Parts: sequence; structure tokens; C-alpha cells
Amino acid sequence: MTVDALREIAEATAAKFGIPGIAIGVWAGGREHFGCHGVTSIENPLPVNANTLFQLGSVTKPLTATVIMRLVADGMIELDAPVRRYVPEFVLSDPDAAARITVAQLLNHTSGMDWSIINDTGEGEDALAKFVATLAELPMIGAPGERASYSQAGFNVLGRVIEKVTGQTYEQAVASIVLEPLGLADTVFTEREAMTRRFAVGHDIGADGALSIARPWKPTRANNAGGGVASTVADQLRWARFHLGDGAPVLPAGVVRQMRQPTVELRGSSLGDAFGTCWFLREIDGVATIGHGGSSIGQFSELLIVPDRDFALIVMTNAGPDGIPANQAVVRWALEHYLGLLDRDPEPIPFDADRAAEVAGHYASDAMTFDITTNGTALTLEVLIKPEIRAAAEGELPADHAPFEFGLLPGDGDDYIITSGAFAGHRGFFSRDERGAVVGVDLAGRLFTRVR
Repeated sequence: MTVDALREIAEATAAKFGIPGIAIGVWAGGREHFGCHGVTSIENPLPVNANTLFQLGSVTKPLTATVIMRLVADGMIELDAPVRRYVPEFVLSDPDAAARITVAQLLNHTSGMDWSIINDTGEGEDALAKFVATLAELPMIGAPGERASYSQAGFNVLGRVIEKVTGQTYEQAVASIVLEPLGLADTVFTEREAMTRRFAVGHDIGADGALSIARPWKPTRANNAGGGVASTVADQLRWARFHLGDGAPVLPAGVVRQMRQPTVELRGSSLGDAFGTCWFLREIDGVATIGHGGSSIGQFSELLIVPDRDFALIVMTNAGPDGIPANQAVVRWALEHYLGLLDRDPEPIPFDADRAAEVAGHYASDAMTFDITTNGTALTLEVLIKPEIRAAAEGELPADHAPFEFGLLPGDGDDYIITSGAFAGHRGFFSRDERGAVVGVDLAGRLFTRVR
């Protein structure tokens, strides 16, 4: 591998996907390798380098999970304890569920809580407390422990657990427990911290097809535990090396390995075969990997760790809608060129009109709709942010994607793969009731319930 290889793939990927700025970091062969290209902003451009901050979105979640596991090791939290032991005011639309949900179920997304209510509860130190008070509005998608379904809200509740147990704000606890001991000086949560460093801003394509700055720069503070951190590829490689090691100086020996043991199986997901303790666990070309992706406001990231090969990769981009496929292309390139591993998508079966008729319909989550249609020769899905969510948003929300074509996969016909657009390669599945009727669809670990 040449010194310029990562820089060249960064440049080529940015050009192919229309990305203003991209940063790649690789840990391989006991060395750090960086490849960066482009600019932080199309309005106020600075060159992207290994020390440029990007919003990481849900790549924050393993950080939150690591803090929880440290508090477990210190005897301050029990994984199987109900969340209400630590947050007595935890209330949901289902009172029985609120009483039963455990810390472990929040960590592996089996709480039964729907994906998210991202209420803006301000930037004060009480933001998470106020957020928890709004959760009676959040629908349930199942009973606690029944199935895995990705929940942003659940991880923000974990942030409140951390606050109640430590007596600190979530951000203070993360800094003292993880960031400072590991020397992650360029991993921050606030605009105040970011503005003194070089930072990327997000971009989105508008209705006119032109790229513009995505605003605001970051989501509300109540979302920090589930997706609010900003960091650099240099810091993220240090973070990845910690999870490749023995846990020192943050966790007792063996806990980092415990975090990558499967806790619940994932079906039909391109994100992973199972959840560990927060981590997505996925076998790629016969080799075990752990990782997490993230999306923020016009910014996207992907962290992948291959423990048995002492390998880690982080890639960050600052434009939608194609930041996700851009990151995926870099991940696949790096796996092949550094490790000789091939990550291939399964092939869908030919169009089947009877199966298409079974799944066509209107589905919804708390924040989005999911419509499946067929023209008699192909299947198309369209995911939209609900109008009332857009109307209530304090800042701009990303533009909706154009509809995606998708195909059903071999087997019982309930698994599918997206074959076009920004989510090409993403997989999901349809769920049925006891009579065999299709009642829901999963995409990226999130459940959409059939409405009609």
C-alpha cells in the first residue's frame, strides 16, 4: 500500500459522490494512515485534514455504552436492573414497559421503544432531564426484550442514567471517564468547543439540485448521548485502538471483549448480524468485525474495527444524500486492499407479482412514513419525514430522498435489499402476524408498522 493510496481514494470518492470534504483514518500493520481531501465548507472553505472535526451522529453510541460499562464495573449500575432504579421519573406510553425496561435492553435496542422523539429541550444542563419528561409521547413497537429495534431515544435515556448515577452532566461524565484518560482532546460536544478548532459543516442537496450548507450545525443537546459528539479521524483511531486493546485505563481487562459478544440476533440487516453491547457485529468474508455508523445534519461517519486483524477504519464525509454510499465505498475498498476481504451484496430474486402485492402498502414510525408501491415489474419504496415533524423542527431537516428500487431476497421472500439510490445495499425484512399477514417492515434496524 503506497503512502498516497488513501489520499487518492479520498479524492476519487469525493469526486464520484459530490462530497465537499472527506477524511479517512486507518490503523493497519501497527501504524496510522490518513487520507483527506476537500474542504470543510463550500461557503467558508478550509482544507480537511486529520484534525478536522466532523459530526459523528450515532458513532457516539459506543462512547455512551463504554461509560455505562465503566459504571457497571465500578458497581454503580447493574445491567439487568430496571432503568427506573436510576431514573425514577422514566415514563412511557406503556406504564408496564417503563417499569420493566432494563439498562441492558437500552444498550442492545431491545427495549421496545420506538426510534425517536427528538424534542428540542434547550441547551441547558437540564436538557436530558426535560427530554425524559417528554417520553410519554413515544410509541412502543413491542414488549421489552421481544425483539431488536434501533432506538435513538433509548440511548438518550442512557445519557440520563449516567447523569443520575454520577451527579455530573452527561458531557462532563464522558470527559472525565473516557475522553481525558484516553487523551481524546479533539472529541467534543458543544459548538463552543468546536469553534476554536477546524471543523466541517454539513451540506445537503436542495430541491434545485444545488449543494448548500445544512443548518443547524448539530442537533439538540438532548440528543448528545445518542448522536451528538464531534471528533477527528486522528482521535477516532485512538478510540478504536482502545477497543482493540485490553481496556486500560478505562475498563477492566476483558470488558472490551465482553462488549463485542452477541446479545441479540439481527435479521436481514446490512448493519450487522447481531448487537453486542451497542456494537453492530458483522461477519465479513468469514472475519468478525464490530462497528457503528452515524449520520448528523449533512454529515456521515462509519467506524469499523476488525479485532483479529488489529485493524480499524474511520471515514467521515460532509454531504448528503450520498455520504452514506461514499463511506460504504471507502470501507469496502479498505477491507479489500488492506485485509483482502470482500464485502458483497446478495442478489435479489426476479420480480414476483404475488409477493409484491403482499408487501405493497403504507407503513409508519413515530417520525417517518414508508410507502411501498409496484408498477407491475419492480418494487419501489419511499421514506419521508412526516410533515408534522418538519413543521415542528427548530432548524432545517435534510431533504427527503427520491424513491428507491428494491428487490426481495431468496428464501421466504420476507428479506429485501435496496438496489438503487443512496441506500443501495441496505437490507431489511418484513414481519408477519400469526395469520401470516405482513404487519411491519424493518430498515436499518428501525421498525415501520403497517398502517394500510
